[in-house]
Amino acid sequence: MKKFILLFMLVSNISIAESMNMIGEKGKTEEVDRVIEVKMYDTFYEPNEFKIKKNETIKFIVHNYGELVHEFNIATKEMHLKHQSEMMKMVENEILLADTINKKKMKELSKKDHAMSHTHANSVLLEPNKSEEIIWKFNTSAELEAACNVPGHYEAGMIAKISNI
Repeated sequence: MKKFILLFMLVSNISIAESMNMIGEKGKTEEVDRVIEVKMYDTFYEPNEFKIKKNETIKFIVHNYGELVHEFNIATKEMHLKHQSEMMKMVENEILLADTINKKKMKELSKKDHAMSHTHANSVLLEPNKSEEIIWKFNTSAELEAACNVPGHYEAGMIAKISNI
């Protein structure tokens, strides 16, 4: 049984790593080519499009100026749609509230379900009036977008296009 659990965890981690590599990789501070400030409001990002060169490393400084919790997540459309069920679980477990993140409950539940930790290098989840940074290397030509996957926000159009130049 222990071998089965270990194998399951290994396969899951390899699968996540492969999908992350498909969209780029965590960038290094010393390799940042450019800094982009992102403002999140309750239904949109400013700017709403990012023009990125292949192999460019961008430091995104993300600010939440909205009244609600928001996410800035770099992924493909398919990855966003898949991630939305995880975000719904965070709402159902009262981790994600309208304007607050219950970090204590997040830490507790992430021990049982890693998806509840929300600790991927391509994403930040922010309460109102908070800021964080993402450093991301765009070493792929996959069609990407930045989006908020808090339930209802993607559907409301909280998406920014990432264009390869």
